[in-house]
Amino acid sequence: MREYIRKRVLEISAYIVDTNATVRQAASVFGVSKSTVHKDVTERLPRVNAELALRVKRVLERNKAERHIRGGEATRQKYRGERKVS
Repeated sequence: MREYIRKRVLEISAYIVDTNATVRQAASVFGVSKSTVHKDVTERLPRVNAELALRVKRVLERNKAERHIRGGEATRQKYRGERKVS
């Protein structure tokens, strides 16, 4: 694995664990696609750092379990006219 990819994998993983970020949020911060982030943390990270990979996996599983709540809240805000401008 090339060094710049290895470095990106570790940086993205640390960011996800530290901030409980979603794949989309991490992709936005690091300027890569969500597909790249997903591949980095699910395929490349276990080869680089197995312990960190487990911690990232827990965060991503929690985000996946909660996404229906976040989506419902966004819809509720949209129809109440409270939507935040990004």
